[in-house]
Amino acid sequence: QVQLVESGGGSVQAGGSLTLSCAVSGTTIKHYCMAWFRQDPGKEREGVASISPGSSVITYADSVKGRFTISRDNAKNTLYLQMNSLKPEDTGTYYCAATATWNVCDSTAEFHIWGQGTQVTVS
Repeated sequence: QVQLVESGGGSVQAGGSLTLSCAVSGTTIKHYCMAWFRQDPGKEREGVASISPGSSVITYADSVKGRFTISRDNAKNTLYLQMNSLKPEDTGTYYCAATATWNVCDSTAEFHIWGQGTQVTVS
């Protein structure tokens, strides 16, 4: 069983920082395209950032460019999202996702494995 578990969410004041982690068990992530998404109730899910297996291709939503950094440690089977200069509009449930089959590794890829989400609240 492949499982993705997010952690690191919480409440923070505007301008603050949080680091999210996504621990993967059941498989190695070294050949997986991975991404972070976020969603608030009543809103469409938004792709936040994506990262290719070797970190050679990284994408960000325009709304987070310059503030968020996606990274991965394949040896630790973990995906990270460093979030700086947080804004109230960053509030939402953040999900990590992974897929072993993809064409271009960005947020439009079909992700097959999802975590349960972690809540981020910025006030």
